[in-house]
Amino acid sequence: MGKTTITIAKGDGIGPEIMDATLKILKASGAPVQTEEIEIGEKIYLSGNTAGIEKNAWESIIKNKVFLKAPITTPQGGGYKSLNVTMRKTLGLYANVRPCVSFHPYIKTKHPKMDLVIIRENEEDLYAGIEHQQTDEVVQCLKLISRPGCEKIIRYAFEYAKYYDRKKVTCFTKDNIMKQTDGLFHSIFNEIAKEYPTIENEHWIIDIGAAKVADSPEDFDVIVMPNLYGDVVSDIAAQITGSVGLAGSSNIGETCSMFEAIHGSASTIAGQNIANPSGLIQASVMMLNHIGLNNFAEKIQNALLKTIEDGIHTVDIYDENVSKQKVNTEEFTEAVIKNLGNHPKYLPQVVFNNSKPLQLPKYVRKQPRTKKLVGVDVFVDWQGSAAAELANKLQQISSNNLKLNMITNRGVKVWPNGFDETFCTDHWRCRFIHQSESMIEPKEIASVLFDAAEKQIDIIKTENLYEFDGIKAYSLGQGQ
Repeated sequence: MGKTTITIAKGDGIGPEIMDATLKILKASGAPVQTEEIEIGEKIYLSGNTAGIEKNAWESIIKNKVFLKAPITTPQGGGYKSLNVTMRKTLGLYANVRPCVSFHPYIKTKHPKMDLVIIRENEEDLYAGIEHQQTDEVVQCLKLISRPGCEKIIRYAFEYAKYYDRKKVTCFTKDNIMKQTDGLFHSIFNEIAKEYPTIENEHWIIDIGAAKVADSPEDFDVIVMPNLYGDVVSDIAAQITGSVGLAGSSNIGETCSMFEAIHGSASTIAGQNIANPSGLIQASVMMLNHIGLNNFAEKIQNALLKTIEDGIHTVDIYDENVSKQKVNTEEFTEAVIKNLGNHPKYLPQVVFNNSKPLQLPKYVRKQPRTKKLVGVDVFVDWQGSAAAELANKLQQISSNNLKLNMITNRGVKVWPNGFDETFCTDHWRCRFIHQSESMIEPKEIASVLFDAAEKQIDIIKTENLYEFDGIKAYSLGQGQ
């Protein structure tokens, strides 16, 4: 069997220690991999590179397509970009996969039967990072959800469940409030779920769903969700297993992939030989599965479980009532190596039956729907407090076919028929709707904006309003 070359980065803080431990276990297992090391993180940042990664490192990752990464330190202060976010978006790593498993009774947890996988969309949502200060009082952050992004992550979740013989996929959104963005995610989940009739599916609103994860995680199997929710819920889930320090994660794209522990660089304990390498070890197991070396992944994972079951624990998980031996990083590593080929007696033994890596078809764009421009939301910076006064100003600039329909403030309808009790900021959404069945000409919107400028109305942005195949593709005002 030829060897697969993977790119590695030892990172910062405890990164070199846990990477050395992980590589030692990989070598002892006989896994046919060889490494190509790059340098990323704090040293690169402080050299003046605000991205934390140089061109030759990118070239290595793109060439080898598999990247095992230790934690890095991002220097404090402005100007330094998150390398994780940069890598995920630059390499198209659209799926973040995080298994969350309890090792009861060897590691303390309130949820002894917990065994779920959180699959988080990794590229879009609020993590697009598009923000604007629009008025003196209001800042905006754009939430971007795309059909390709939804289809890819949701299909990955069902294919993952199928590949690993999981029985249910659950979707978390907040589409009772965000009916367009989260509504799209939920509707595509329903579409794709129909293609997998043997896998149970369900949907929960994110708030009660997160509460159920914290209370009864054993009710879930695979959970898929947009980026921000996935970031929050995956940390909650990892913590309630008993220790964030034990979890690994993968970031999967169509061509490249990145594997890492979920914890940080822990610089305060760096160089003391006390760090727990389990998170990166489990990330390496996910890596081996990803490239089709499932038998080696199984061998290492069972050795890790046997070591934990034997009560050989690093200081972060040591409990004098359960643990048998407190060990340092090197001793823990040697214990895992000694257990290669052994299996846990009480913890569930891991069996990876597949010999081929999980592969998904590339996304195929759908036939575009018929798009019709029917109005425009004009956002105004205005210091007054009476919506009716603003409406009077705006009604003077309405064209023959484009009429003022509604004004909202922070999403709440304040004109017509608003309430004096509604608190208003200086940021007003003013909706103009076409009065005929025909499509608006863009020049009609331009005419409204020109007239507003003539009357010294401070327009800060506009959003065109569309129908797709005759269906309104914009939200109503709260109270409308």
